[in-house]
Amino acid sequence: MTYDADVIVIGAGLAGLVATAELVDAGRTVILLDQEPEQSLGGQAHWSFGGLFFVDSPEQRRMRIKDSRALALQDWLGTAGFDRPEDTWPRRWAEAYVDFAAGEKRSWLHAQGVRFFPVVGWAERGGYGALGHGNSVPRFHITWGTGPGLVEPFARRIRAGADRGLVRLRFRHRVTGISRTAGALDTVTGEILEPSAAERGTASSRKPVGGFQLRAQAVIVAAGGIGGNHDLVRKQWPARLGTPPQRMLSGVPAHVDGLMLGIAEDAGARHINKDRMWHYTEGIENWNPIWARHGIRILPGPSSLWLDATGRRLPVPLFPGFDTLGTLDHIMQTGHDHTWFVLNRRIIGKEFGLSGSEQNPDLTGRSVRDVIDRARQAVPAPVQAFMDRGADFVVERDLSALVRGMNAVTGEDLLDEATVRRETEARDREIANPFTKDLQVTAIRGARKYLGDRLVRTAAPHRILDPAAGPLIAVRLSVLTRKSLGGLETDLSSRVLTESGDPLPGLYAAGEAAGFGGGGVHGYRALEGTFLGGCIFSGRAAGRAAAAAVG
Repeated sequence: MTYDADVIVIGAGLAGLVATAELVDAGRTVILLDQEPEQSLGGQAHWSFGGLFFVDSPEQRRMRIKDSRALALQDWLGTAGFDRPEDTWPRRWAEAYVDFAAGEKRSWLHAQGVRFFPVVGWAERGGYGALGHGNSVPRFHITWGTGPGLVEPFARRIRAGADRGLVRLRFRHRVTGISRTAGALDTVTGEILEPSAAERGTASSRKPVGGFQLRAQAVIVAAGGIGGNHDLVRKQWPARLGTPPQRMLSGVPAHVDGLMLGIAEDAGARHINKDRMWHYTEGIENWNPIWARHGIRILPGPSSLWLDATGRRLPVPLFPGFDTLGTLDHIMQTGHDHTWFVLNRRIIGKEFGLSGSEQNPDLTGRSVRDVIDRARQAVPAPVQAFMDRGADFVVERDLSALVRGMNAVTGEDLLDEATVRRETEARDREIANPFTKDLQVTAIRGARKYLGDRLVRTAAPHRILDPAAGPLIAVRLSVLTRKSLGGLETDLSSRVLTESGDPLPGLYAAGEAAGFGGGGVHGYRALEGTFLGGCIFSGRAAGRAAAAAVG
């Protein structure tokens, strides 16, 4: 029987690149397929902030952070909330991933030239107790070079494999079916799309100019999730979160459409935890969009006052940066799709980060000088651009004008000045002395005990309405689609399983298509910094297992 390659990898995002690189190292021949043009190599990882979850890293130790595998696993399990029969493999993947993050993950990446920003971020802080959701300590490590810096070593390994004749890159190849000819899934069919000069992230043509059929001993599905397909997001929206928002922004391009998941299901794969998904609540419209409905996520420090659409403060512990899905759950109960941050210039200058490689040119460009210049600016340039041009931003000198501007943004008179003033002034009174019943104020003061937050992420406590800290700023926040937390069920070798729990011969899955491992390694919630790492870990497992199977 003639094969075109040892392995076919579907999807040239980070998981597919890692799997292919591992296959090349094992001397296997690979055909790497992707429906997008070559300029989109690296997929969503390219656009990312490059955040990675490490446990007890040198960066943590230098920041005086005490972490351990036991603490990280406690946080992971408390966050995931595994409670379904189909969580057997996801839980095993979670335990294996925490071992990886506490073990060889950093040294393995470091050996390939990946470096990390020295200040460790503290994401998803929780607030529910030791056994509940959240990171007990800072674990968010930013890649020096952000997403492109993380993609680079794997792309380099693949290019070297292509030079050796081991890898054939086939862009504009859109898979429409996977089938078997000799017991195992070994045949991939699809359409060849017309060439496209579309820039990375922008829409490319779907016009077919031919077809293809390729055969290999094994197939790895690494085609991503559903975040760019709002119809599918709404179809799989969890009932526990109520009715899906009428208005959503997209954190990923439209080609992240989830269609390969259905194709794998048709081939016999089991797709589990479809209703588990990760969408951000701090989305803002990109004033300079690359794809349709392009949204950027604010990475907030803890000081902004978070109000619902009617001006009422969100409940404890739904503070900025504490519990993404808990906040989403609350928002969906309010009857409105949006919320507001109310803050001032001093807070926005210190505390607003913007997710994405293009929003962080200093880190992406690996420029120490630019990082230092950014720290010296009252408001970083990318944030200032949103203040000046962003459709969701209102900047005013007094609260009355601010509320009028907020209502103008939505085109509805949902906010009245008296409500917003009452919430803001009440919060400001709690700042007057070191004693407070306001747990957000306590959280702000607690954050500043961590050196990293005090240096770059948390403003000194002060009144929002302090004229010296102005002007006042309001930011409308929308739901931003991003990640599928469910996916194709896999064992620890990344072999795709059937409804009966048996491996589906010849088929593997990695990355978001596999729920980042097992069909849902995160459970209901994520600790952040775990998506790119999940692509790396599951892609590595799939590549190594497939290489051994076809050897």
